[in-house]
Amino acid sequence: MIHHKWLLGAAGLAAALLTTRAPARAEEPARPLAQAADEHSPPLGEVQPGRPEWLQMYEAILHDEPMGPSNGWFKTSRTQTRYGWDAVHARYDRDDDGAIVRDEYPGDDEAFDRLDQDDDDRLTAADFDFSRAYSGSPGSFLFSRLDRNGDGKVVKEEIERFFQKADSNSAGFLSRLDLERALPAPSGAMAPGDRPTKAQLLKGLFSQEIGSLQSGPDLDEKVPDFTLKTADGREEITLSKLVGPRPVVLIFGNFTCGPYRSMAGNFAKLHRRYGDRATFVMVYVREAHPTDGWRMKSNDAVGVSQAQPTSYEQRAEVAGHCGKVLELGFPMLVDDVDDAVGARYSGMPGRFYLIDKVGTIAFKNARGPFGFKPAELEQSLILLLQDDATPDHHASAR
Repeated sequence: MIHHKWLLGAAGLAAALLTTRAPARAEEPARPLAQAADEHSPPLGEVQPGRPEWLQMYEAILHDEPMGPSNGWFKTSRTQTRYGWDAVHARYDRDDDGAIVRDEYPGDDEAFDRLDQDDDDRLTAADFDFSRAYSGSPGSFLFSRLDRNGDGKVVKEEIERFFQKADSNSAGFLSRLDLERALPAPSGAMAPGDRPTKAQLLKGLFSQEIGSLQSGPDLDEKVPDFTLKTADGREEITLSKLVGPRPVVLIFGNFTCGPYRSMAGNFAKLHRRYGDRATFVMVYVREAHPTDGWRMKSNDAVGVSQAQPTSYEQRAEVAGHCGKVLELGFPMLVDDVDDAVGARYSGMPGRFYLIDKVGTIAFKNARGPFGFKPAELEQSLILLLQDDATPDHHASAR
């Protein structure tokens, strides 16, 4: 739960920072205010047990820390799963040699192959290490250049369009130089049109656009119940009524969060792969990068320009459009503009939960966007389904 005394004090300071005019740069806060905050804060970089995540992010913004995986609330937010390497090794590595071979795993070949991230025909700690999985790989860079409409999927036409553009002299093939020009080395820095000001970050923090102020339910806790309508308004779904027959994959997201949109194809394939054994549902939450907030030119480039909805009807309309673009294949529910469900689940800008058949959390990803790792979710889903198929394993795990 949020400590309201801290929240009110920080919100007041944020308002002061937003309205204070510095003589040189408008986006920089007056130093005395920032120094006043420092007097009540631990040394920069120090993490204290029990301190709320939002306070860590608030201090990171005040100190101009870059928005990276080792700063702010990303520093302490970690994926929570029953199915980390230690648990899986203890359960299936019968000869205790640090590797699980095919004969030791009771599931089918397809499940084993999906768990085997590095394709070396055995499961080891490396297959459960997702510390570098968010970005920076050649595949993620190529995907960003090919997915020109921002729907999280690369189709044949987009590949052909890329080829035609790169083959500028119509030679019918691409040379190394052609590809080097079409795919220049990424700088690793955020594009100037996407880089936020301090004022935008502070506003986004306390409006919960860049993330929920709450941390959400934790591993093995009972999930909070809710009832929401689908984007088209035709159906009302209660979470507790989904729990029981099958595990539930609960996904939070929104249209203006580019990293979330980029995962749409992953979620669509997860649903196709496991939709007969697990129930998938999405909850649409507040926009991460509205045109009246931290606007991103990378969104504008793919035709995603949306102000923050101020009514349920507006949010439902945007969610409906998002659903048509992303084509996830499973129901999309719409949270109200008071963000009751999104805040309680820490669903902004996106979050993924795996709920077992008794209604407790078996997996929860770290804060987005750096915690957006669908392959990590898939591993836990595979192993939870295996638990359900072999109840004796499930009992020993709990």
